[in-house]
Amino acid sequence: MSTITITAADINKLRQMTGAGMMDCRKALTETNGDFEEAIDWLRKKGAKVAALRGDREAKEGVIIAQTTADNKTGISVCISCETDFVSKNADFIAFAQSIADAAIANNVKSTDELNAVTLNGAKVADLVNDKLASIGEKIGISKFERLDAPYVASYIHGANRIGVLVGFNKEAADAGKDVAMQVAAMNPVAVDANAVSADIVAREKAIVTEQIKNDPKMAGKPDAMIDKIAEGKLNAFFKENTLTAQAFVKDGGKTVGEFLAGVDKDLKVLDFKRVALG
Repeated sequence: MSTITITAADINKLRQMTGAGMMDCRKALTETNGDFEEAIDWLRKKGAKVAALRGDREAKEGVIIAQTTADNKTGISVCISCETDFVSKNADFIAFAQSIADAAIANNVKSTDELNAVTLNGAKVADLVNDKLASIGEKIGISKFERLDAPYVASYIHGANRIGVLVGFNKEAADAGKDVAMQVAAMNPVAVDANAVSADIVAREKAIVTEQIKNDPKMAGKPDAMIDKIAEGKLNAFFKENTLTAQAFVKDGGKTVGEFLAGVDKDLKVLDFKRVALG
């Protein structure tokens, strides 16, 4: 039983995160002692339709830039966060974010700390961010930074700088690279393929589908071996829906992303991807 007070604001936050009903959200938070991630799992185990399975909720508003070096061997994606969409849509703020991304590329930056220390227009980026905070009157900062190195990196920015994607390939990808990056933006896969899904995610999903099966009245009294077999089938369905190369290709639902790539070049492979999104 929960030892903390579950507030109306907590319940509303979970509703916004999941789309579940108010009473279900209250129960989930109570049962998990107010832990939001555990509450999401609790709702899923009980069969609730949950809208948000993975978090992209760290930055409320901001500008995301994704771009590559001239030789397409390195890509960076950076989020300059702010508090309101009024600021995020401002042309000067977008240009400010672009200048920071350009500095990251020009200085071969590998982390947020390195980026903050880069000199831009005679001042450190961290100081420029503080100056912008003072002039705008909103809390801003470099809230997310991703870098990807590969023989070929494609970049894509979606939805007025709200999602930035980098995709690394084993060889030059050109137009196919942009198509796959658009796929990542739209479908938000958890990994390139089933083999690349982390053990933690596999264990979490298996626990959830197993609990769902056990909660089905039709499965009452069924042997564990049968439940495990059904759970494996559901896990395979999860991989199909949530891993990049197994997903239906958004531009041609009759083939998977893997089949699309094979049709472009039988040797073309996705090595990794990074997706940065506002929430």
